[in-house]
Order: sequence, then structure tokens, then C-alpha cells
Amino acid sequence: MFAVYAARIDRDEPLNGLESGERPAPESRPGWSTVTVKAASLNHHDLWSLRGVGLAEDKLPMILGCDAAGIDEDGNEVVLHSVIGESGHGVGPKEPRSILTERYPGTFAEQVSVPTWNILPKPKELSFEEAACLPTAWLTAYRMLFTNAGVRPGDSVLVQGAGGGVATAAIVLGKAAGLRVFATSRDEAKRKRALELGALEAVEPGARLPHRVDAVIETVGAATWSHSVKSLRPGGTLVISGATSGDRPSHAELTRIFFLELKVVGSTMGTKDELEDLLSFCAATGVRPVIDEVLPLDRAREGFERMASGELFGKIVLTNP
Repeated sequence: MFAVYAARIDRDEPLNGLESGERPAPESRPGWSTVTVKAASLNHHDLWSLRGVGLAEDKLPMILGCDAAGIDEDGNEVVLHSVIGESGHGVGPKEPRSILTERYPGTFAEQVSVPTWNILPKPKELSFEEAACLPTAWLTAYRMLFTNAGVRPGDSVLVQGAGGGVATAAIVLGKAAGLRVFATSRDEAKRKRALELGALEAVEPGARLPHRVDAVIETVGAATWSHSVKSLRPGGTLVISGATSGDRPSHAELTRIFFLELKVVGSTMGTKDELEDLLSFCAATGVRPVIDEVLPLDRAREGFERMASGELFGKIVLTNP
């Protein structure tokens, strides 16, 4: 079957290791099901995999892709939960949880095999392309906001780095849930898009906000860390799920964190139950993922290049005929 995969690890030039071509189709195994992929979306996790983060060289070649929506073996339209081993279903009792492609072939292929437990029904209200955006970036944003930040309607939230998949999802979900959302971006066009999606105000990184916020959604890391901490009200919560600009800020703001009793919470992906809730939320409210571009699978490199450049707004989706 045709697939897009990591053939080599290159920490400095990750796209040097990206290849596409024929790979073996999934083999049948107890407790697992094979899904015919209709749509899959790109994540920064795929770029990090090409750099060797979470992907060991002895696992190469590895088909990339965490997210997918497609057709299961019984003809049902489904969405995949890409955290493998969360419940122990389909894996050994001592195997730690992992994200698809860290141990098992991913979704940038005609077919993918996952534990049957990881398959959820796709709401009829969502297209395959829309549903394929949810299991990583949108699920991450959902968990950051509603589980780890613990915000309620009327609370205020700062979303750093508008344009990325998680940040865009946080703006849309926050607006739909009755939050007052502020956003940052270096790019004027992205700030304008953030306003169109429901942000009350969109400013340049580091700019002073009208008031301190209840929570910050942080995926940028070192470049925005100090601003994130300084933007929180006393007792506020900073939730971090990524560090695309690096994980070593020049100012950790430790004094401010302990003096104002701020909370710093790490967040990774989300549970199957949270994905089910997210799917229902989107179906019921009309909220839809923001899609930057849809490309056929054989043009995946274009999508990777666009994501690596940072010039996207929302998700890039790859489709099979």
C-alpha cells in the first residue's frame, strides 16, 4: 500500500528523512482492527518524529501520522484515538502508553491498524476531513481548556501562537464555551483570523493585555513563556503542551510563579472519553476544525513543508481517494 514514512532521522533537517512509496499493509492481530483511511491530518508530532523525538532509529522505517478518520472492517465511519495502550487494550500489560507512530505504524497510508478499543464512531455531522483534525491537536486543546485549566464560561484565557493547530482549536473551543479569549501572533494576518474565529483581542507576542487572565494555553514555549506567566492573575493556571520555540526560556519567572501562587500544568493529548466528548461537542454546537489546506496523500511533502515553515493557519489534511 502507498504510505508516507520516516526513512531516516535528521535532527537538523527533518524533511530529509521523509519518503513516500509502497509499504506492507497491516497484518491481522488479536484485539486490533484495520481501518481504511479516508483523511488524516498533520501535527508537529510528525516533524518531531523525523527529528528522532519519541521515535527510535530501530523502529525505522515508520509510517507517520497520528490522526485519521475512515471506514472500519464492518463498513462503519470511524475516528481513531491515537493514544495506544492507555487502557491496556491490544497491548501487553507492561507496555507504557504511546502515541501512534512512536511504536506502531501511523495513518499516512491507505490503511492503519489500531487496537479495536481505540476506534470511535464518527458523528454524521462531521466530514472525514473535519473528524481527522480532532484526535491530536483539537483533543489536546480540549483537555488543556476544560480538564487542566478548569476554566468556566465567562473566564478569560490567553492563547499563545495563533495559527498552530492546538492554538486555533483553543480559540474556537473557548469561544464556543463562553470564554473571553485573547490571542497572540507575530503575523498580522493571523491576528486578524484569530479575531474572526472569536478572540476578543489579538496582539503581538509580549504585548500587554487589557487585564490579567485566568488561564494561559501555551504551546510555543521559550519565546512566550515569560509573557504567559506575567499575563496570569494571582492563582491563575498556565497549561503547556508543547514548546515549538524551545524548552529553555531565558526567564523562568520562578519568583512570580511562587509569589502569586500560579499553577503550571503539563498536558499531553487526551483520553478516549474526552475525544468522545469533543466529537459530541462539535456535532451539537456546529463547531468545526479550522482547515488550512487539503492535499492528496501523495503530496504530503508539500504539507510538511508548509507546517515546518509556520505559514499555516489551522490544520493540513491529507486524503485518500
